[in-house]
Amino acid sequence: MGRKLIRNAVILTMNATDDVLHGDVLIEGNRIAKVGANLDAQADITIEAEGKVLLPGFVQTHIHLCQTLFRGRADDMALIDWLRKRIWPLEAAHSEDSVYYSAMLGIGELIRSGTTTILDMETVNHTESAFLAIRESGIRAVAGKVMMDHGTEVPPALQEDTEQSLQKSVDLLEKWHGAAGGRIQYAFCPRFVVSCTEELLVGVRDLSESYGVKVHTHASENETEIAIVEAERGMRNIVYLDHIGLARPNLILAHCIWLDEEERKIIRERGVKMTHCPGSNMKLASGIAQVALLHGEGIAVGIGADGAPCNNNLDMFQEMRLTAFLQKVQHGPTVMDARKVLRMATMGGAEVLGMQRDIGSVEEGKLADLQLLDLEDFHVYPSFDADWFSRVVYAATRGDVDTVLIDGEIVMEGRIVRTMDKKVVLKEADHALRRLLERI
Repeated sequence: MGRKLIRNAVILTMNATDDVLHGDVLIEGNRIAKVGANLDAQADITIEAEGKVLLPGFVQTHIHLCQTLFRGRADDMALIDWLRKRIWPLEAAHSEDSVYYSAMLGIGELIRSGTTTILDMETVNHTESAFLAIRESGIRAVAGKVMMDHGTEVPPALQEDTEQSLQKSVDLLEKWHGAAGGRIQYAFCPRFVVSCTEELLVGVRDLSESYGVKVHTHASENETEIAIVEAERGMRNIVYLDHIGLARPNLILAHCIWLDEEERKIIRERGVKMTHCPGSNMKLASGIAQVALLHGEGIAVGIGADGAPCNNNLDMFQEMRLTAFLQKVQHGPTVMDARKVLRMATMGGAEVLGMQRDIGSVEEGKLADLQLLDLEDFHVYPSFDADWFSRVVYAATRGDVDTVLIDGEIVMEGRIVRTMDKKVVLKEADHALRRLLERI
């Protein structure tokens, strides 16, 4: 790995005081050794960053890599129909090959747009292929197979036996948790209450506690979903999860749009984490999460793009803008400023994943998960006396990401991803989709 020196960058540290520095970053192995001006250090590789902005890689806290192949194939639908009529039949037709190239396609897009860490929920089958793609591509990931042992209109290939679902998850955990030098972690991923028996969810509760890993699930994304849960379980989503003992600090909930006061209190008091997906929520017309209110109550909230068929991209720059703008429309122009939103996309995501000691900011001792933006262009000028947070959140785009490092390795330079062959991935993704559609 050696030593790398990034010189003469504007550094948005995202540390506790959001310091903005002009200087250098020395990387030794996979960690940041020094941050400062005019570092007099020998390095094996020097990256000249004059005119560029260095900031932590984005941390996306809700992604479905297995769905990237389905981009554009489930447009203009509400959540439950979107799942039952399009996404579940498509996921049921996956093979090892299609999951692998779906993951590679998504990871390529994520790296190109500055994301270095993801929380990824896979499908029921062939999760091993996604882990192989994660390992080969160099991205940092917390990931797990989705779990489904209940529900109506579920394709047979996705309908699991409870014990088999739990055992397959444990098998994957024991093989992949801590792999690639710790860059890969496992999370139990029951899809949502609608898709899971109480036996499965209680099993997840106990196993996650035993192994010390995260639990990731969807909750309160859609009013129809909540009505189904109330009819089957006799209570609302979050109340039910608390009732069975799953509402704990290791639980990460995606969406949480339709929360009442009791549910917010449960999330706050139990230390449950949340991930906000504004692009997906708007496209599926699910609603607007009360992120400003949740933040004000001290709840940890990250940002994620969700999956390609409900967004239709995995671009954190778009998600940051939407996060800010949606809250401003509801609560006024001052409620979510650029600095707060950028923190959600970096340190906020790290806190949701429990990884704030290792990622999310540019500080000595932390893992070198970094991105360099080239802001020398019309759409981000003028630069004189600039507010750097405003330039990044409100003006910059994914096309401005020039270089990305993950775990101290340069995975993209000059907008060329080094860890995969772009032409091969694009070609094989199309071939894999064609074969998948033939299987439906």
